[in-house]
Amino acid sequence: MSQTQLRTRARASVEYEHQAEKLSLDPNCSVHGDDANGVAVKATFVTPLDPVIVTNDGNRLPSVPVQEAHKINILKARAEGRPHRPKVPRPRGLSRFDVQNVEKNDVNREELLRDDRESETSRLDEALPPSHTHPLFPPLPLYGPPTLLRNLQCLTFRATSAFLSTAFLLVIVLGALFTSIPHLVKHAWLWLTFRDPNGKRIFHEEEKRRAERRKKEETEWLRRKRELSLENRHQQNSSSSTTNPYEPLEGGPDKLVCDIRYYARRVGLDAEEFRVQTEDGFIITLWHIYNPTEYKPSPAVDRRAKSPQVFTDQKDLNQQVQKRYTNGNRRYPVLLVHGLLQSAGAYCANDDDSLAFFLCKSGYDVWLGNNRCGFEPEHSLLQYSDPRMWAWNIRQMGVMDLPALISRVLEETGFEKLGLVCHSQGTTETFVALAKEQRPDIGDKISVFCALAPAVYAGPLIDKMYLKFMRIISPKMFRVFFGIHSFIPLMMIMHRMLPGKVYGFMGYLVFSFLFNWTDTRWDRGIRDRLFQFSPVYVSAESMRWWLGRECFTKQRCILATRESAQQEDVEDESEEERREDAMSDPADRGRTAWYDEHVPPIALWVAGSDDLVDGRRLLRRFERGREPHVNVVHSKVIEEYEHLDVLWAMDAVEQVGKEVRDVLWKTMPEDARSICREISGVVGSSEEGQATDTANGLGTGEA
Repeated sequence: MSQTQLRTRARASVEYEHQAEKLSLDPNCSVHGDDANGVAVKATFVTPLDPVIVTNDGNRLPSVPVQEAHKINILKARAEGRPHRPKVPRPRGLSRFDVQNVEKNDVNREELLRDDRESETSRLDEALPPSHTHPLFPPLPLYGPPTLLRNLQCLTFRATSAFLSTAFLLVIVLGALFTSIPHLVKHAWLWLTFRDPNGKRIFHEEEKRRAERRKKEETEWLRRKRELSLENRHQQNSSSSTTNPYEPLEGGPDKLVCDIRYYARRVGLDAEEFRVQTEDGFIITLWHIYNPTEYKPSPAVDRRAKSPQVFTDQKDLNQQVQKRYTNGNRRYPVLLVHGLLQSAGAYCANDDDSLAFFLCKSGYDVWLGNNRCGFEPEHSLLQYSDPRMWAWNIRQMGVMDLPALISRVLEETGFEKLGLVCHSQGTTETFVALAKEQRPDIGDKISVFCALAPAVYAGPLIDKMYLKFMRIISPKMFRVFFGIHSFIPLMMIMHRMLPGKVYGFMGYLVFSFLFNWTDTRWDRGIRDRLFQFSPVYVSAESMRWWLGRECFTKQRCILATRESAQQEDVEDESEEERREDAMSDPADRGRTAWYDEHVPPIALWVAGSDDLVDGRRLLRRFERGREPHVNVVHSKVIEEYEHLDVLWAMDAVEQVGKEVRDVLWKTMPEDARSICREISGVVGSSEEGQATDTANGLGTGEA
C-alpha cells in the first residue's frame, strides 16, 4: 500500500470519526469504544430517501438527511480501504414540474465533490450523490447529539412554544365555546318549554332504546356481582356460554377510561398488547382483539418488542402460531390503523357496533395498530426531551410504522398476507407507503386495502382562518410557536387531569369547532367515551407537514404538487383527450401514476359531507385511468356522512362494517380461505366475482 493510500485512509478515518460523532446518541462516545452504546456505525436506507443510523449496539436512530447518511457510509468505506458506490435516489412518478423542483433542491454537490477530489485515489463514482428531495416531503432537520448549545436551544423552543401554543389552544377553546352558545341556548329553551331538545335527532328513538338497554345491562351486572361469588360467577359464565358465547367480562356503569381491554371485555371479548419496534427504533403499540373462549393470550415475553428488521424469513415461525387454531377454523388477520390525533381505541368505543369488535365476532383475527409516540412516547435509545425523538412526519409513519405493524401481525399469525383497514390519516400513510418511490413491496403483503374517509386530497376546511394562520407563518416561526418536540403537549396534560365527562364534552366541542364535525348520527349517550382515546402525542414536524406552508395545505394532495394536479384536471376536462387516453397504451395513460404492479386491491368508503378531505377526487383519479395498476374492488359515497361517521355513526355497521367484512372475505387469498373459518353474515361465494372489478368499472358500491 502506497504512502498516498495510507494518508487517504488515515484522513478518512478521522473524518469518519467526526461524522459518526455528529450522528451518534452522545457526542462523548467513541467509535472505537467497546463499552459505549448508541455510537453511529453506518447508515442503512429503508428507501432511497429514508436513511436511518445503525449503532454499535444494534439499535437504530431516526432518519437523517440523505446527504449525511451517504457521507458516513462513504467515509467508512474509504477508512476500510474498499470502494463504495452509493445509489443515486431517483424519485419516480413525478410530473415535469415536480422533477424541476427536485433538481432545484440539490444541495452542496460542489462541496461534496471538492472533498472527493482531495484524495489522489478518489473516483467520481464514489462521490456523494446529490441530495434529491421529493417536493412534497422536504428534508427533516438534523439536530445531532446533545451539547450545551443544543440543549439551550431546545429549552428556548420549549419555553416559547409552551406559552404560544397554549395561547393558540386557548383561542381555539374559547372559539369553540363561543360558537356553541346559540346551540346551548336553543337546547335550554326547548327544555324549559317542556319539549325534548333531542326530539328531532335522526336516530332519536334508537338512541333511547340503546340507553335503556345499557341501563338494564348495568343493573343486571351489578345485581349478579352482589349475589355471586367469583367461583359461582365463573361457573355461570361457563354454563351459559352455550346460549351467549360472548358473556361480558366487565360491566356496570361506564368508567370512561382510555383502555381498549376494558371496552373489549364489556362485549365479551378481550385484548392483549404487543410492543413493536420500527426500523428507526421507535417502540409502538399493537393490540390484538380475541375471543377468550377460544384463544389463550401469548406470554408477556413473546409480546415484547423484537428486532427492528421487518419481513424476515417466515419459515421459522414459532410453533405456537400453528397450534392456536386448527386448519378450517383459523382466523384471517385484519390490521386496523387509526387517524390523525387518534389512537386504536377509535375502533373500540361503540360497544358491539365498534368496527374492531364487529369484525372479531364475524370471524376475523383483529389487530389494532398505533403510530409512533401515541400515549406513551418510547424509543430504543432516545428520550422524550431529545428533539430527534420528534423529527418525523407522515412519510416516516408510512415507510417505518406501517411495515413494522404488518410484519409483526404476519409473524404472529403465520399468514403471508393480511387485510388492511385504515381511517383518515391511516389511509394517508398507506397511500404514501404504497407509492412506487416509497415502499411498494408492502403491497404484496396486503390482500385488500380498505380506505375509510381517504385523506389524499384536501377539502374546503383547509381554508379556515386558524388553519390559514399555520400556513402563512414560516417554518422557523412554526417551530417558535409549536416547538420541535410534541405538538401542544398541554392537550395530553388535560387528558390525564380532567374527569372523563368534562374531557369528553370539551373534546367534542373543540374537535367539532376545528373540523366541522357534528354528533348528528352518533349515539350521544356514549359520546364522552368516544373522545377518551384522543388526542395522542404527535410531533410538531408532523403537524407542520399537514398544516405548514410547504406541504399538504399548499399542494392540497399527498402525492402530487398543486400545479401538476391542476394540469391533470385540465386534461381530464377535455372530452377529446379523455377519448384519446382511453385508446392509448395503459403505460402512457399512467405516465404520472403513483403506484405500480405491487399495489393491492383497494376499496373506498367516501364521506359525502366531509369538509376535511375530498374523497370524490381520489375516486375520479381512479376512474379516469390515472392509476392503471389500481384495482378498485369496491367504492361507495355515503352522501350524508361526515368524516368520523364512517366509524361512529349509529348505522355505520350497516353502511360500512358489513361491506368491509364482505370485501375482506372476497379478496382473501384462496389458500387462506381454505384454512380459515367461514365469516358469519358474509354474502355467498357466488357473488365473489363482484369484488374483483377493475378500476375502469368501479366495484359494488355507489360511486
